[in-house]
Amino acid sequence: MDFEEAASRLYATPAGDFIATRNELAKQLKADGDQLGSTRLKALRKPTVAAWLTNLVAHELPDEIDDLLALGDEFREATADLDGERLRELTPKRHKLLDKLSKEATKLSEREGQKVSADVGQKLRETLDAALVDPAAGEAVREGRLSSALRHVGFGVVDESGEPSNVMPLTDERRQRAQERRAKSSAKEAEETAAKESAAEKAKREKAERDQEEREAAEKAQAKQELEDAVAAAKQAETSVEDLAGQLDQAREALADAQEAVHRIGDELDEARKAARAAQKESREARKRYNRL
Repeated sequence: MDFEEAASRLYATPAGDFIATRNELAKQLKADGDQLGSTRLKALRKPTVAAWLTNLVAHELPDEIDDLLALGDEFREATADLDGERLRELTPKRHKLLDKLSKEATKLSEREGQKVSADVGQKLRETLDAALVDPAAGEAVREGRLSSALRHVGFGVVDESGEPSNVMPLTDERRQRAQERRAKSSAKEAEETAAKESAAEKAKREKAERDQEEREAAEKAQAKQELEDAVAAAKQAETSVEDLAGQLDQAREALADAQEAVHRIGDELDEARKAARAAQKESREARKRYNRL
């Protein structure tokens, strides 16, 4: 067994058994001579409930995760082409697939004895959506080793109407091709529109665009701050959980030692009682012999 196999087994284990399984696998790697792998495994963090649920879905429903990532590829292609009609067609599929995976995840979680709260359900959906939007997030979800839920905090793939909103930066080459295609198809329309626009109308439109950009920038900054706060809170919570888990392990060891001492003292007490009874019997026999003299 190498580190990769051990890590996969670790994140496939039930959440309640994570710490014990991690320690056991780390010891096995060390015994096999893989000290580095053992150290790396010990550094892996226990997943949050939402991350554990996402990993469970990745392990149990790999085909559905592949469908999700394939849909993400279609979104990125349509975005690169600035194909609004195609994006409007894909958007309902996106919501339908996320709904399906969320329902399946709830069933899997209940099978494992873990209830899904509204907050965990929302974080799961955000993680799956991030996997659809971002290729790196998609590979992380497919791998099934998340320790924390994910969230896409940039401009989403599309807005509510299905219009493109630059999920991820386009390469200069792809951007140029998309612009050229749209320029050819809309050159005549743009000329007619520009001819009809007055200076006042143009200024009003530009002001509205600037206002929209400012609002989007403010929303992005707020989302980033919320993400940073959530990540910090999650790290603090994970540290507390690990500390408490360590204290519990120590307490269990102390309890085992105390129980062993109780058994040992009990055995010694039984022996002492036997010796006392034997001594009392010997004393009575000696007294009888003395009285007969």
